[in-house]
Amino acid sequence: MLSVIQSHISSSIQVKTDLLSDQILLRLITQAVEIITNSYKSGNKTLLAGNGGSAADAQHLSGEFVSRFNFDRPAIPSIALSTDTSILTGIGNDYGFERLFSRQIEAHGNKGDVFIGISTSGNSQNIIKALHSCKDRGVISIGLTGATGGQMADLCDICIKVPSTVTPRIQESHILIGHIICHLVEEQLFEECKAGK
Repeated sequence: MLSVIQSHISSSIQVKTDLLSDQILLRLITQAVEIITNSYKSGNKTLLAGNGGSAADAQHLSGEFVSRFNFDRPAIPSIALSTDTSILTGIGNDYGFERLFSRQIEAHGNKGDVFIGISTSGNSQNIIKALHSCKDRGVISIGLTGATGGQMADLCDICIKVPSTVTPRIQESHILIGHIICHLVEEQLFEECKAGK
């Protein structure tokens, strides 16, 4: 059992080491921060979505934006599209599971908003359809995926591909990347609040 525990920890560290040395990926994270910061400065919002563990990540990161990350500051608008059971079951029943997020982008997405789609495979069909809705509505799209990027790689404005094909390792890195984004966006938007924390 101890060797299994050590193996999981070692493989998690290795993925993060690979992230750290990937200059292209680090630049994409920087671009994502700039896009989200500029969107917020223009009065827009973020929309996040994923399935299963990625739905939990979407809710987690949306909560960091709306509440706070490192210090007290004004709330910033963010919606996790996986949270409202009445909307989810209504869309699922009337239009099918694949329309869960695209329908909500049709309702809430405005030009200049940012959609963050999270999928370890990059092939979740409800995320793919959401990305098509983003293009229709002028919503900027950022994808968090695994190593291949799947179908999302060609549909996102920015696709941040974690260098792993193992779902738990990808998810661990998604939340790390999400935390980095939240940290930097918060700092850029509210430097004065940070100084007075």
